[in-house]
Amino acid sequence: MYPDPKRVKCNRVIVRLDDYEHSLLVALANYKGVPLATLLREIVMSEAGEILDLQQQNVTQTTD
Repeated sequence: MYPDPKRVKCNRVIVRLDDYEHSLLVALANYKGVPLATLLREIVMSEAGEILDLQQQNVTQTTD
């Protein structure tokens, strides 16, 4: 059915936000025209990639 069954998005994570944080993210999702969950996934994956890239750069600088 799917080429890679591990790519099916079936894992859930609960994030608790206050009203101001939630309103900000809903407004951003509405502005971009995407569902809130999609926006949050994009933000989280982008930030995770940046963190991993920074860690890799630090390791490279340390070994040079």
